[in-house]
Amino acid sequence: MEPDLRYRLGIDVGGTFTDYALHDLETGHLTVGKHPTRPSDITAGVFDGLRTVLANCPISDMRQIVHATTVASNLMVERKGAVTGLLTTRGFRDVLLIQRQLRVNIYDLFLDKVQPLLLRRFIREVDQRMTHSGEVYRPLDEDSVVQAVNVLMDLGVETFAIALLHSYANPTHERRVKEIILDTSPSALVTLSSDVSPQWREYERTSTAVANAYLMPAVRGYLERFRDSLQAESYTRPLQVMQANGGVANIEVINRAPVRLIESGPAAGALMAASMARALGLDHVISYDMGGTTAKVCLIEYGSPSTTSQIEIDRMKMQAGSGLPISVPGIDLVEIGAGGGSIARVELGAISVGPDSAGANPGPICYGAGGDQPTVTDADLVLGYLNPDYFLGGRITLNKQSSERGIYEKLARPLGLTLEEAAWGIHTVVNANMTRALKLATVERGKDPRRYTLVGFGGAGPVHAARLARELGIARVLLPSGAGVGSAAGLLAADTVFDLARTYDTLLEESMLVPVNALFEQLLAGCQNLMHENGVRENIEYFPSADMHYEGQGFDIDVPLPRLPLDVLAIEELKKTFHQKYADTFGYAQPDQPIRATGWKLRASHSRGEFQWPELELHNSTTNPSTRRPAYFPETGGFTDTPIYYRPILGSGALIAGPAIIEEAESTVVLVPGSCATVDRYGNIVVEFQ
Repeated sequence: MEPDLRYRLGIDVGGTFTDYALHDLETGHLTVGKHPTRPSDITAGVFDGLRTVLANCPISDMRQIVHATTVASNLMVERKGAVTGLLTTRGFRDVLLIQRQLRVNIYDLFLDKVQPLLLRRFIREVDQRMTHSGEVYRPLDEDSVVQAVNVLMDLGVETFAIALLHSYANPTHERRVKEIILDTSPSALVTLSSDVSPQWREYERTSTAVANAYLMPAVRGYLERFRDSLQAESYTRPLQVMQANGGVANIEVINRAPVRLIESGPAAGALMAASMARALGLDHVISYDMGGTTAKVCLIEYGSPSTTSQIEIDRMKMQAGSGLPISVPGIDLVEIGAGGGSIARVELGAISVGPDSAGANPGPICYGAGGDQPTVTDADLVLGYLNPDYFLGGRITLNKQSSERGIYEKLARPLGLTLEEAAWGIHTVVNANMTRALKLATVERGKDPRRYTLVGFGGAGPVHAARLARELGIARVLLPSGAGVGSAAGLLAADTVFDLARTYDTLLEESMLVPVNALFEQLLAGCQNLMHENGVRENIEYFPSADMHYEGQGFDIDVPLPRLPLDVLAIEELKKTFHQKYADTFGYAQPDQPIRATGWKLRASHSRGEFQWPELELHNSTTNPSTRRPAYFPETGGFTDTPIYYRPILGSGALIAGPAIIEEAESTVVLVPGSCATVDRYGNIVVEFQ
């Protein structure tokens, strides 16, 4: 190891706070910290926090810096991306507007669909047509391309997306359109759907291409400013960024495909939970991450987070199927608008919480930064769960009186409730929302949550985790050390990972072997190029798989391939695997039915090795509370004199019975009555129920 490069740093920029995790490769020590995000200048805010967290450790001593950010997601949700023009095949101008016939609520005849990222006038048609097999049905009319491009440029378009019919089978027309655009404007930013998502399903592919183009100018500018700021501090190594799939990549890769950056922070949180599960030998884990804006849930089986081939942004009321589809692989997260900053209000004579958030600016009322809407954080403060003098380690003093006044005026008085009833109502409603999210990730997918350990983290997660677990019958909760910055720690556990996919529709039979093996040669070359671009040339593992269904069905399941190249024997093995996985998923199989494969996928992974979580040096089985204060527990009749413990002085083996509160700089643990917590060798708080 180079003596002057002994540290690795993870930085996760969230909507409310930026989290930091600094790993000393020599001693194994992990230093964590939290700093308010500065929405007006994110990069400057990050470096303000670095100076606080790193203290005397210069950035030039970093061996690796891994970054996750909400920039891409926020640009899409807030509709603040670039002015984007779309070129598509004549007759398909309204693909983004029509979307899918599937409706989130089939009984709501007036349900609005999610709004596309661009208006219809920014969509222009060109004359050409490919067949589904990649044959030219109508040649490209280049004059129609020039005309469409001129119209879009007159409209002030900054970036172009090209999504032509069946370009996944033959991208030559898309590539020629790009050449024509660059001939007219050499500095134009152009995204081809055949590059970012060479797969069928026109709406999803077009949506992905448009999102990539929409994000490209702002994401490029942000990442390059971030890199330049690091270089100004003498950091000379590549800046790496977390992707939605849980792998890291250099910013040059992300600059070409910024859609890979969506959900990077939540993905890192799931990686942290998975790494900790492997360290403790936990086979069935639910990752529960509650930050300032949202709560994210992910199932982790045998140390691996569940994944999906398509992520979704800007869901309406956080309902699956209601948002913008992005066809890039990602960690499969159930996400709802339930965070510390989620706003509470009166709706239809009852308390409603979220999905909108007060964010970092102005934030909850108690921050004293101009917020006037009560939030979950305000309620938790009024209930006595948060220490107003020790929020963020004492760097922020919370104004409890302002929270009390805001909750009373906005909620308690209109509903005829006491202040305590209104605050408890906010806490109860947000817990109910998160319980539904946990059920979506488990019960509605055929999983019994009682078989799982709940790993709770994020700034607000440990406040709510124990009560959620008891509601679902989960017997054990694990609250990691430094839980408030779990996603930043997860960045340090990430490998270099890339996923590529191509559509090729075929029956599972011997005649497919030659074209499919040729396709995998292309995918292999693509993965190798990406790995080489990220400085990786050895110890690369490849994981091929295919999307398959019975003949006549419309949706697929992902099935691992036994080996590459495929041969006749491998086809028979693949059929058996598909039947078994189909039966595991749906409860039955149809061995007599022919099988179709539609999507062929290859994952390339380079492992850094398992992250070594530092063990506690302090050991003590008994401890006394640091202080006491009233906190609200309905099980004990309301406000109860509650012992308060300071987490950094708890040693492994410490035993604490609820009700109790455990404080640290980045988060607060609330132990409900009837629970018992122990501290394990890694400093995790393990909660179990009587």
